Amino acid sequence: MRSILLAEVAQATQRLADAGVPSPRHDAEELAAFVHGVKRGQLHTVADEDFDARYWEAIARREAREPLQHITGLAYFRYLELKVGPGVFTPRPETESVVEWAIGAVRAMDVVEPLIVDLCSGSGAIALAMAQEVPRARVHAVELDEGALVWTRKNVEGSRVRLHAGDALTALPELNGQVDLVISNPPYIPLTEWEYVAPEARDHDPELALFSGQDGLDTIRGIERTAHRLLRHGGVVVVEHADTQGGQVPWIFTEERGWADAADHPDLNNRPRFATARRVSR
Repeated sequence: MRSILLAEVAQATQRLADAGVPSPRHDAEELAAFVHGVKRGQLHTVADEDFDARYWEAIARREAREPLQHITGLAYFRYLELKVGPGVFTPRPETESVVEWAIGAVRAMDVVEPLIVDLCSGSGAIALAMAQEVPRARVHAVELDEGALVWTRKNVEGSRVRLHAGDALTALPELNGQVDLVISNPPYIPLTEWEYVAPEARDHDPELALFSGQDGLDTIRGIERTAHRLLRHGGVVVVEHADTQGGQVPWIFTEERGWADAADHPDLNNRPRFATARRVSR
């Protein structure tokens, strides 16, 4: 990296750190790469005379805690590059562990063309990852929020994912009893936790994708009912939740309600991140 850009990135890193940005060096370099039209590993190829002062506009936006992905317009999820912006939940790395487990579960099924439903699809990250990594899967994505649907439609265009605009709690009655796997990253933050949510999420992600009742579990309770309705006998549900809800979510999927093997699973940081269960009866 030439001297001017090196110095600017170092200064930007300090500014972002002072603003409380969790990954200041990474974000300073990503924005430098975005503004200068190169990959992050190619910053050394930017000549001094080609330094673009618009870099500081991007840094100011990130300093104000606007999400990095809203500034660049892109989010990366597993092997996908997704279009994101205001109105849609930005996919998080933690959800990649949820998808990893789900892909393994579907591959272990003796089903030629597994039927998968992604509820509360948002950007479409989960649905698209499942379609990409389980090549013969038939994947349906459900999203209610009109602001989010703008981005979902952009991302699923040209893919095998079938998008449905509608409520996850009443979706797809025509598939009742046929689905092999239901997966969801629903809203799960308690309304009482609003002030503790990071500014990137609280001020920029849609509230519909974040908050769900006083304990944060209202939507997950509804997804339990939808998943039980949609899944065939032996089908599996996978639901992401907050790391503080690990002891609560599996209890939503009880034997009395027709579930077996309800369990929690950790993310890459070994924190409880998602619950799974197998449907066994009506």
